Amino acid sequence: MKSFLVLRHGKLVYEQYYNGHHAGALNDLRSATKSFTSILFGIALEEKLLPPLDTSVLFVLGKHMNRPGHRLLSSVSFHHLLSMTAGFRWKTGNKLGEPLIHQFHRNRRWASFALSLPIDEERIGSFQYRSTDSHLLSVAISEGSGQDAYAFAADRLFGPLDIHHSAWAPSPEGHSMGHVGLYLTSRDMAKFGQCCLQHGEWEGTQLIPASWLTLALNTQTEGYPAFGDYGYQWWSGKINGQPYSLAHGHGGQQIYLFPGLDAVVVFTQDSHVSRWKNPRRLLEQYVLQSMGAG
Repeated sequence: MKSFLVLRHGKLVYEQYYNGHHAGALNDLRSATKSFTSILFGIALEEKLLPPLDTSVLFVLGKHMNRPGHRLLSSVSFHHLLSMTAGFRWKTGNKLGEPLIHQFHRNRRWASFALSLPIDEERIGSFQYRSTDSHLLSVAISEGSGQDAYAFAADRLFGPLDIHHSAWAPSPEGHSMGHVGLYLTSRDMAKFGQCCLQHGEWEGTQLIPASWLTLALNTQTEGYPAFGDYGYQWWSGKINGQPYSLAHGHGGQQIYLFPGLDAVVVFTQDSHVSRWKNPRRLLEQYVLQSMGAG
């Protein structure tokens, strides 16, 4: 464990750091990055920098193809990418491990790699955790806005939230990684979560479209029992009877939103591990019970 923070009714009520970590240190969010990519996509969509969700991804991303894609590629929409229901052939382990991700990372043209994956027709519309979908969303943000996702975030989200100590690693092509690569402090993770909990409003300004948060934070497709259902790059479900939305990254990088309790809970842990314990049990046995949800 590196950090554990709780916000209740908009106030930071608990904050603790462990194993040499501290408030100013950056956390490697790993796949919790995906939830930020989703929020940025929603902002770009609201600004009409991107086409409607049912648009074929080729309308925006076709220029990144270096060879003909699968015959069904034109039927893959941004809704499919956001909900990970595109049907691209992929391998996903029980704990969201992705054996093919290393092949993807070794490639010099990530967007082309992702778009060139075979498509299983019977899988279109069914959820499968797949990081390449998330990266394509970041590429779309770049195409629509003329900025990489990190620069777009600095203008539309991080700047207004007073988030200035951060980093976001790029792909070989110069796009912000859509699936991993974002680094934030624990307090800034909590601040982002609080903004989402407040329907996208921050200090009187609407930073994130409330209508987008309704789509992103709530169930779009059946997910995996161990993690929850899936919205738009966010997990969702119930713990101790309380509905939650979750940004989740390998190793235990988590931002939990509990609207019924008006609470945000942040955990960060060592991300450079192969085996780790999910802090969800801490929520079930202690944190939520302390708020009267047991």
